[in-house]
Amino acid sequence: MKIAKILNNNVVVVVNDQQREQVVMGRGLAFMKKTGDELDDSKIEKIFALQNDELVAHLTELLSHIPMEVMTTCDQIISLARTRLGKLQENLYIALTDHCNFAIERQKKGVPISNALLWETRRLYPKEYALGVEALDIIDTRLGVRLPVDEAGFIALHLVNAQLNGEMPEVARITRVMQEILNLVKYQLRLEYDEESLSYQRFVTHLKFFAQRMLNRTVVADDDMTLHVAVKENYPQAWQCAEKIGDYLAAQYQRGLTTEEIMYLSINIERVRKESKPQDHA
Repeated sequence: MKIAKILNNNVVVVVNDQQREQVVMGRGLAFMKKTGDELDDSKIEKIFALQNDELVAHLTELLSHIPMEVMTTCDQIISLARTRLGKLQENLYIALTDHCNFAIERQKKGVPISNALLWETRRLYPKEYALGVEALDIIDTRLGVRLPVDEAGFIALHLVNAQLNGEMPEVARITRVMQEILNLVKYQLRLEYDEESLSYQRFVTHLKFFAQRMLNRTVVADDDMTLHVAVKENYPQAWQCAEKIGDYLAAQYQRGLTTEEIMYLSINIERVRKESKPQDHA
């Protein structure tokens, strides 16, 4: 591999056989090197072969001023997340590294930021939140900086974002919509969720993608009307609850629900209703 651009001693840009830029990282990789020189393969620690040229440009800019230790630490966190969550969007490398670097700088200056969505994040995205907590330990071990638990929530939302392929403000809106719907179901049906149950986890997953579609104005068209009728007749409480959710969303977000969407909501509400405990009013 020949060097196309040197960012610093540890990071260079190369051009591959397909004439696409790749970012290569390794300690002392570019020391005493110049553009056009061959790389020492034994010093290569990470190759970022991103598919999007714009992402490569952003990553190049980011790596030119972020310490290599922060980048390799975030790379370890992302690798761990991929093994647990599956495919994640490439822009996570940029978004998470930039966030963590800024959080570390703030912490060193004694200026932490509180996370208003921490409670909701912990409840709605338990897998991602658990990874966020582990990420704090990794950062502490590798960089010697202990970030507050609020940052576990922020990291979790970046991981959610990387699964949804949205922007962070959208993830915050999705989380709020999910919480609003969960509260509506809870109070309409007077139940206490069993948050460990499979039905609850399925419901949360359904709401995650439902809220994203709703906020993006993506409509699920009506399909099998006979199935709609069957669900409405068999799950009357869940259907009525789903209709009230539809009324609420129309009023708050100016987004009406199709009968198909009400049906899917009803099915998930019924599942969670059956596995939840009625509220104790004694």
